[in-house]
Amino acid sequence: MNKNVLITGGSRGIGYGIAVELAKAGCNLAINGVRSEESVMEEMKALKIHGTQIVYCRGDVSSESDRNLIIKEALSHFEELHVLVNNAGVAPKERVDVLEMKPVSYDRVMDINLRGPFFLTQKFANLMIENKQKDVGFKGCIINISSVSATTASVMRGEYCVSKAGMGMMTKLFAARLGEYNLPVYEVRPGIIETDMTAQVLESYQKRAEEGLILQRRLGKPEDVGRAVQALIENKIPYATGQVIMIDGGMSIPTL
Repeated sequence: MNKNVLITGGSRGIGYGIAVELAKAGCNLAINGVRSEESVMEEMKALKIHGTQIVYCRGDVSSESDRNLIIKEALSHFEELHVLVNNAGVAPKERVDVLEMKPVSYDRVMDINLRGPFFLTQKFANLMIENKQKDVGFKGCIINISSVSATTASVMRGEYCVSKAGMGMMTKLFAARLGEYNLPVYEVRPGIIETDMTAQVLESYQKRAEEGLILQRRLGKPEDVGRAVQALIENKIPYATGQVIMIDGGMSIPTL
């Protein structure tokens, strides 16, 4: 699969799980993250084992200047980009009741989880349109990594829920706008995935999963999300722009 893919937040957690699956599938990857290049050397080295081109594009998606640098750096290594995976995201630094949430926490989460991805997508979408106008055979897509928190209320991290709900509408907006160019936009909505973001609550959720919170009775792995993203990039779900792909083990299914 000869695709050039930009993955935000791709050096750890779900983003890295996506990167591994795409590298295995033959994609060239521009991996974005906020850590220094030296601190992600091992992760980049592991991705390169699969024989594809890997470049690290350091930057904070909440910063306009950084967003421009991320795209510029990626394009300096790859002639064109085919896919954007909006994965970068943060949880609140402190879980606080929605009645006590501080504006500074709300702003931080929204800037990184929604505002940044929105304007990065805007820039990327315009690049894709340019590529499509130059070459009608150009194929690309945008994949937004959301969360079951888009529709499941967690009053102790309301800012996170609002950011992911907003990403759901963002997906629909860009899918509607890019439809005429046959450039699909998807939302992948993971459930509880074993990452450093969920490390503090994993033991509790593992017990609840075994008791039936999750129909498949296990927590998700980053590679579960990666394989869904891979299927979308490989155009194995070709007639579903704007739709949500649930990767939650059945957690979101109401049961009696």
